[in-house]
Amino acid sequence: MTPLHLHGNLYKEPENLAQKLPNLVELYLHSNNIVVVPEAIGSLVKLQFLDLSDNALEIVCPEIGRLRSLRHLRLANNQLKYLPAEVGDLRELQTLDISTNHLITLPERLHMCLSLQYLTVDRNHLWYVPRHLCQLPSLNELSMAGNRLAFLPLDLGRSRELQYVYVDNNVHLKGLPSYLYNKVIGCSGCGSPVLKSEVKLLSFSSGHLTIFLPAEVKSIGTELDHVLPLQEMAMRTLHCTYSRFLKGVKFLTPISLPRSLLELLHCPLGHCHRCSQPMFTIVYPKLFPLRETPMAGLHQGRTAVSFVAYCCSTQCLQTFDLLS
Repeated sequence: MTPLHLHGNLYKEPENLAQKLPNLVELYLHSNNIVVVPEAIGSLVKLQFLDLSDNALEIVCPEIGRLRSLRHLRLANNQLKYLPAEVGDLRELQTLDISTNHLITLPERLHMCLSLQYLTVDRNHLWYVPRHLCQLPSLNELSMAGNRLAFLPLDLGRSRELQYVYVDNNVHLKGLPSYLYNKVIGCSGCGSPVLKSEVKLLSFSSGHLTIFLPAEVKSIGTELDHVLPLQEMAMRTLHCTYSRFLKGVKFLTPISLPRSLLELLHCPLGHCHRCSQPMFTIVYPKLFPLRETPMAGLHQGRTAVSFVAYCCSTQCLQTFDLLS
């Protein structure tokens, strides 16, 4: 079916297209004055491309999750402060552009968009990247430039599919997970000096660098620590048991654990960069200056950003080498 272009008409809300054009495949509504995506949009079940960029959108209705055929969704340059969790129901979605909005966080179920390849969230107000995004099996390009990021998920880059990561102009960001060292990375404008009081997160220092870590980290290991905290040992043991449960060995039932703990077991804080052991409350960090990596030629040593390896034990910490 021929795409429908209704851009540049100063519409305040889309017409009732669901009844008039139920078989619509492509809909271009960019550059209007649309404030709300109406519930009726959910009836366009054959829609594959929806462009609502450059409007005045403040709300996207949950019914957008009914567009199960949708492959490309553009919501850039609007007034959005949040997206509905139902975005995670878009299993065929390949491209999502939500740049230049007012987002503080991302939908909790976004990691369920199993076909998502390109995610652009530039110029928002994000403080963190949900670690669940590391589970996106098809994600190839992630762009989060111009936000307020202080840290990245420990597992970011662990997937072979993720090849391009852009986090330029996040002034609080000084540490990149070492899983990213052989990827294409944009990090210019990162690592600028900031007052420690501005970012209230767990951190560790090395030389002139202060690296911030996710709030889930309860303690940071050093080379002097040889015994893991009891809580961490218990979590790792539970994770092993839970993994066996998922494979059909039912020693542990889902109702025997609190929901928050079950979620953490399903998606650990990170995995050891040396041996892939899951980690939950403690990490052993090790810095690698950017100049020691293939990215050196792009930055010529003029940056305060480093790669950080997160290990599960002192042994892995001592034996891990970024370039090996």
